[in-house]
Amino acid sequence: MYKLIHTDKNSGARAGKLLTNHGIIDTPAFMPVATKATVKTITPDELGEIGTQVLISNAFHLFLAPGMDVIRKAGGLHKFMNWKGGIFTDSGGFQMIRKDFPFKITNEGITYKNLRDGKKYSYTPEICLENQKILGSDVAMILDECPAYGSEHSVVESSMERTLLWAQKAKNVEQNYGQLFFAILQGGTFAELRKRCAEEMTAMDFDGYGIGGLSIGEPKEIMNDVLKLSVPLVPEDKARYLMGVGSPVEILNAIESGIDIFDSAFPTRNARHQTLMTSKGSIDIARQKFAMDLSPIDENCSCYSCRNYTRAYLHHLFKESELLALRLASIHNLHFIQSIVKGAREAILEDGFLEYRKNVITGLK
Repeated sequence: MYKLIHTDKNSGARAGKLLTNHGIIDTPAFMPVATKATVKTITPDELGEIGTQVLISNAFHLFLAPGMDVIRKAGGLHKFMNWKGGIFTDSGGFQMIRKDFPFKITNEGITYKNLRDGKKYSYTPEICLENQKILGSDVAMILDECPAYGSEHSVVESSMERTLLWAQKAKNVEQNYGQLFFAILQGGTFAELRKRCAEEMTAMDFDGYGIGGLSIGEPKEIMNDVLKLSVPLVPEDKARYLMGVGSPVEILNAIESGIDIFDSAFPTRNARHQTLMTSKGSIDIARQKFAMDLSPIDENCSCYSCRNYTRAYLHHLFKESELLALRLASIHNLHFIQSIVKGAREAILEDGFLEYRKNVITGLK
């Protein structure tokens, strides 16, 4: 259940609360990606210290490995990965645009070949949700089809109609007590398809809605246009979740339009590739100019990495391919993103979001 607390008087930015089985999630909220039941290189305790409220895992990946049996035996995903906060589980629909997953798609669902054992399996909207009920996630995403960016209108329309059909099937699945079902709005970059999908999907009255099919290669201008079109189509009393967006500027722009929840591997992936976010813009810590720099990664940051280590030390770790480099960099980048989102919420509650957004983005340039 989502509760709207306050809308910034000068923009569409809003603060709210998502009530879940594992506590209240204050929004705007950013979810680190724990695809296979782990945020790469970081422990659950460290995620909590960073300020993380909720993670997102991938139900399809967990279906493939380790499988539902061991997670059921463990008592659910929270206990399996020792995480006490909230968990979203993605359905796996996004995997369909990846070439390394051989899928056959029908109106019934997905038939795929498991590369681990060579066998063919069926993955329907019903199976997808039954798996997520075993996982015990706080929010289960409905199976959708995400067409690749640049697909023709007829392809996107057919894909959207299949997503709507699967959503109708999902409505027949009984929910676990307290588990929320979120549907995903599709329609590519076509305005009339987005509107139709939103109208039919919101009429089914799910607990919240993801805005899918964005941040998959389209120009930023197009993404922003689709976002501005899509957000008002979601009822105010429902949580709005923009899938796959995680850069500071994109998050702030989306918050301005009324988005509540985000997820992305952007902070941790960049960290593993030696790119560190700072209040004055991103830096490539492996560049030689940092070899003798004994200042923290960001003097305005209070994360564990910045409190205890220098740029020179991180530079050294990356140059020597030490695993600690990946951990310290990931802790910093996630803390940086979480701090920006927390600051945005505070600014919204004081009707000062636009000034906050301007100050943060100006510093990043």
